Amino acid sequence: MERKNILGSGRAYVLFVIAVFVFMITSADIAGAQSAAQCKEERRILVNACKSVITRRPPSAYCCQRLRVTNVKCVCPVITPQLAALIDVNYAIRVIQSCGRQVPRHFKCGSITTP
Repeated sequence: MERKNILGSGRAYVLFVIAVFVFMITSADIAGAQSAAQCKEERRILVNACKSVITRRPPSAYCCQRLRVTNVKCVCPVITPQLAALIDVNYAIRVIQSCGRQVPRHFKCGSITTP
């Protein structure tokens, strides 16, 4: 039996990562510097918490909570031009807003700029 990746393609992961970065840019109080390992773990926890978003279902309360606490400095560096090409920024913004947060206009994070 072939094992399926629960996140689907790399595209799904990227879509979720962009949702996180956009959400986190709205946070005025950003945590101090984190190690690469801490950032990787933070992204892993967030992706696991928000798997439903990847299949375009509404985010859970836990997903929204993780979106609120994930450090933008851990997310933006992974948004390369190749990943940015796979992101549906408008969908990511809708997810973030459904968690009760506004998304700043024209914010640059990695290779993405919000509309």
